[in-house]
Amino acid sequence: MGALVGLTGAIIGGLAVARSVCRIGNGNVRHGAIVALVLGPVGLVIGALVVATADGGLGTGNGLAGGVVAIMVGLIGGALGGLALARSRRTA
Repeated sequence: MGALVGLTGAIIGGLAVARSVCRIGNGNVRHGAIVALVLGPVGLVIGALVVATADGGLGTGNGLAGGVVAIMVGLIGGALGGLALARSRRTA
């Protein structure tokens, strides 16, 4: 779940950075950036909770690897959202 939320944030952030967010809302870059800034950290927090509550190590079926992936993808989504928001403010 956390990896999916983080991945969605990363994809929307990448689209916002590429200025291809015409598929999201009315094409405003800031909307995509804000969505990425919300979804990225949410995925990061969910991934951190999974990692914190995992009983075993990698390969035990407790979702530890998925939690680590969710953390990484959430960080990427948040960073892309922040970059897109900074670029939209600079051009506005």
